[in-house]
Amino acid sequence: MATPTTSRMSEIRSAALELFAQFGYAATTMADIGAAVGIRGPSLYKHVASKQDVLAEIMVGTIDALQAANRSAVATTTDPTERLRRAVEAHVRFHARNRLEAFVGNREIRSLVEPHRTAVLARRAEYEQSFRTLIAEGVTAARFHVVSPRLASYAILDLGMGVSAWFSEDGELTENEVAWQYTEFALRLVGAI
Repeated sequence: MATPTTSRMSEIRSAALELFAQFGYAATTMADIGAAVGIRGPSLYKHVASKQDVLAEIMVGTIDALQAANRSAVATTTDPTERLRRAVEAHVRFHARNRLEAFVGNREIRSLVEPHRTAVLARRAEYEQSFRTLIAEGVTAARFHVVSPRLASYAILDLGMGVSAWFSEDGELTENEVAWQYTEFALRLVGAI
């Protein structure tokens, strides 16, 4: 069972995420966040140190969850093609299910200040490196055929991140269909199929 503090922090995070997505970080005030959770702006400081800390927590939490999904997806196989397939599927599903987090994470990176900006950028670089490593391993095993694993990793990551901009549960395609198609696109991109 969550403690009142944990529950309240979750409410604050959710409210801030929605406000940042709708109005942007700069236009959202602590009073706006407080009002969204039924707390007067000044009282919000009993729960969070600053609006910047809320943004950083959202962004760090998001990238950490994305990395965990990736690690879990590729952990049970050594086959390069299957590892990339699973990584792409996890990437696409995460972005389909966490559209607000992806939107805020991409748009508000500019709003982070140090040391938060460096921490988030380092995690993003580590995540991108995990895809580049998968692709390079596939090239080494003569399973993938790309000149630049770095460029291929950027292309695959961009494909998946784009899902957060247009995917809808009640849209033309299901999450499963989108994940399957995107994994096929990625495997074609690296020359695996």
